[in-house]
Amino acid sequence: MIHLTISRIAIWLLAMVMVIFGIIHFTNPNEMLNYVPLYLPKGIIWVYLVGVAFIFTALAFFTNRFVSVAGYLLCGLLIAFVLLIHIPNHLHSGDPLMRQMALVNALKDTAIAGFAMYIASIARHQRLKESNP
Repeated sequence: MIHLTISRIAIWLLAMVMVIFGIIHFTNPNEMLNYVPLYLPKGIIWVYLVGVAFIFTALAFFTNRFVSVAGYLLCGLLIAFVLLIHIPNHLHSGDPLMRQMALVNALKDTAIAGFAMYIASIARHQRLKESNP
């Protein structure tokens, strides 16, 4: 039982972070627009879509509904960020501080993606334990 409680606390911590990230996408969309690759049309829409995705993922984690789908989609989204945004920024930025920041973001998103994948993989098992006291 203690393992289940600790696991839920860890998932709620990630959910809180995702809510904050989602809110930032709505409160500072022009700042977030700087991270959208130029080849994507209507960049501001992508900022809002990612904000919505982060908030929906958090809701799934908080309510323990659709956790597997939300976790795998979050993992895929973050890996896409690493491959399409952070690594290119790290490789092509002329500013050493920007290269370092891109590397830190790549590592952060990789770690969160790994945790999201783990959450998705245990979602069914955890749900069964909660329903069978």
